[in-house]
Amino acid sequence: MAATQDSLLYSQVETVLASEIGNGALGVGEQLPTEDELIQRFEVSRITVRRAVQNLVGRGLVEIRRGKGTFVAKPRITQELTELTGFVEDMQALGRKPSARVISKEIVVANASVAKQLALTKGERVVRIRRVRLADGFPLSFDETYLPLEIGKKIMKDNLKVEPIFSLLERKYNVPLVEAEYKLEAVLAEANVAEALEMKVGSPIFRIERNSYSRNNHPVDYERLHYRGDLIRFVTRLARKAAK
Repeated sequence: MAATQDSLLYSQVETVLASEIGNGALGVGEQLPTEDELIQRFEVSRITVRRAVQNLVGRGLVEIRRGKGTFVAKPRITQELTELTGFVEDMQALGRKPSARVISKEIVVANASVAKQLALTKGERVVRIRRVRLADGFPLSFDETYLPLEIGKKIMKDNLKVEPIFSLLERKYNVPLVEAEYKLEAVLAEANVAEALEMKVGSPIFRIERNSYSRNNHPVDYERLHYRGDLIRFVTRLARKAAK
């Protein structure tokens, strides 16, 4: 009976705090009251408060910072990997406001890796575009895009702060995107990526290599996308092959 009562108590504490986070009474980055303050407010035991807070941590609503306290976490974005879409399309579908900060647009010599992905010869010139992509003002990804020289030189002249490269390729330059290959791995942020995403060097990030193809399996866009691991998660749905 006591266990049941305790379960009800921490569930109630959790529900109230989650509601206050959801309605903005406790804003993103704001510190939660201390354990003692929560004990006094809800008139419950310390273990009840701790179980409620741990549940909120598990739900991704709060984060514990050692030596500092418990804070409301930035909402994590859930993005489905089920079709070929660009950042702006993804964020708009999630009700987020996308924007971009262009770091550089330049012509560079393709190394072996870039040349292979774009079906070029090592040493050929390509266009490299580096951008920080933001969702609701928060830097979410650092994108490094490589394009064949001819189409890339055209896109360099466009306003990439507001115009997505995918849309430019398809709508302005009549280069349809048919499919893409994704390679995703968890890595630690290097200095240039950490600076762009306003993170500490060595913070966990998702790195995606995406090679997009037009008609006749022709590669037209090779990207290295670096997403903040604390702000996004990727999901997909897989079908099982029928048993033979």
